[in-house]
Amino acid sequence: MSELRINNITDRAGSSGPIIAGVSTVTSTSHMVMPSGPTEMRGGRGKAIVFVGATPSTTTLIDAFNTVTAGNAFDFGDASAARYNNGFGGCASATRGVIADGTATEYVIFSSSGGANDFGDHRVVSGSGAAIGHAADGVRGLLAGGYNAPLNLNTIDFITIATTGNSSSFGEFDDGSTGGYSPMASPTRAVFARGGQNLNFINFTSGGKTQIFGDMKGDSRTSHIASCSSSTRGIMAGGEAPSRVNTITFITLATLGNGTDFGDLLAGRNDHDAVSSSTRGFIVAGANPSKTNSIEFVTIASTGNGQEFGDLTQARSQPSSCSDVHGGLGD
Repeated sequence: MSELRINNITDRAGSSGPIIAGVSTVTSTSHMVMPSGPTEMRGGRGKAIVFVGATPSTTTLIDAFNTVTAGNAFDFGDASAARYNNGFGGCASATRGVIADGTATEYVIFSSSGGANDFGDHRVVSGSGAAIGHAADGVRGLLAGGYNAPLNLNTIDFITIATTGNSSSFGEFDDGSTGGYSPMASPTRAVFARGGQNLNFINFTSGGKTQIFGDMKGDSRTSHIASCSSSTRGIMAGGEAPSRVNTITFITLATLGNGTDFGDLLAGRNDHDAVSSSTRGFIVAGANPSKTNSIEFVTIASTGNGQEFGDLTQARSQPSSCSDVHGGLGD
């Protein structure tokens, strides 16, 4: 017996599907399963976005790529204005990604390709390239540090990702560090790295002051570290020492401690960003010294060097990125 599969049925014009009115029945020796769950997740998950940057002029471009299979990025739409964010990531739920960079806080819907929408305002940070570190558990997004001329900030704000609105005070860094923080997250804890200083952590549900996670003072990288995570392990890649380095280190998010050698990037880079799926970390964009469109990846659960994944649509530095399958959402 042949198997007949029908992907879709439309009217003669091809503009709409069939209309079923009245009482309808289905007679079959098999069964039919109706779609369930939020409509914005029914197309499947596994998408990362790379938001704005410098090409060298600032750009409105938003790229997206699929995290499951290697390949190039594709155009996702545009931000409301051209800008950059020093590569400290975005925060995301399984359906929505939020980018706050001091000039604007905007969000995207992963299942669409319509560009960005206004989310609200950051309570204390202003200025393009404000270097705000983002972390999320899927419900709450944390916006850490940043710059508000003439001061680097040690504050942490939060937003509720599912609803638009301005950020609110959540806590602060208790070790005296300020500025830009590279984030990693499990479903319960956010960990922030800043070259030459302590690793700090804070729980998503508690707020208040951060606590010391480990020590980066022995790490020669001083700035521009890109980080991402699975639900159990965080990785920190590249940066400056003060010249560009290709170093990758990792931490286990559930236990306190210092970073451990993971491997090397294909080349040193700075002004880049990192984004993750539940199993892979992706290092995107940056410079060495020319701006690059390269995407490389590592398998987070194992140690090893970076591998080629694909290319962005345009070479750039200082983007922000996030995904709908990152470590803060769990596996």
